[in-house]
Amino acid sequence: MDIVQLIIGLPVLLFSAILHEIAHGYVAERLGDPTARLSGRLTLDPRKHIDPFMSIILPSLLLLSGSPVIFGGAKPVPIDEFNLKEGRKDVAIVALAGPLTNVLIAISAALILKALIFIHIGGIFFTIADVLLTIIFTYNLFLAIFNLLPIPPLDGSKIFSLLLPRREADAYLSIGSIGIFILLILLSFPIGGFSLQQFLYQLFISARSIMGM
Repeated sequence: MDIVQLIIGLPVLLFSAILHEIAHGYVAERLGDPTARLSGRLTLDPRKHIDPFMSIILPSLLLLSGSPVIFGGAKPVPIDEFNLKEGRKDVAIVALAGPLTNVLIAISAALILKALIFIHIGGIFFTIADVLLTIIFTYNLFLAIFNLLPIPPLDGSKIFSLLLPRREADAYLSIGSIGIFILLILLSFPIGGFSLQQFLYQLFISARSIMGM
């Protein structure tokens, strides 16, 4: 099953991350910043988005290890805050667009699967559709939940920074360059009885229950 998840799951995760980044770029352009489009990033061509570690190595290791938490990412689309009409507020809106896209994809997958069950589609077609749609639902929901964590450089940090004064927000967001290492440490080692991996998994279980999956 791990190999099946790797063969199916890795492309699903990659294109889900790509759609996540395209959503950032599209919303940024709507709010006044065409940087993503001018950089050629508003495309489904994976060559424009793949990050070797976040897009391939990390999710592959998580899939093969049987980790309950599966996530990955594509190269962040370039955003120029100074082109945005309302500065920090628009930065937060752009940040929210990525996870919201993953939530919408997850909901769509769940609705399609429920429709197939309702009309009593069976056989090999349903088996394949069930596996594919469940993976699409699971990975997109995980991507949304993971990216909403308020740890720089994740999207949740840009949303959370709106609650802080400008100077404190800038200092908080400045740790984004080491944020991925902080995340990997928190995911790998429980601290004071708190496990980020288990926390994310419990959030996923709760969200899945709310969606009736």
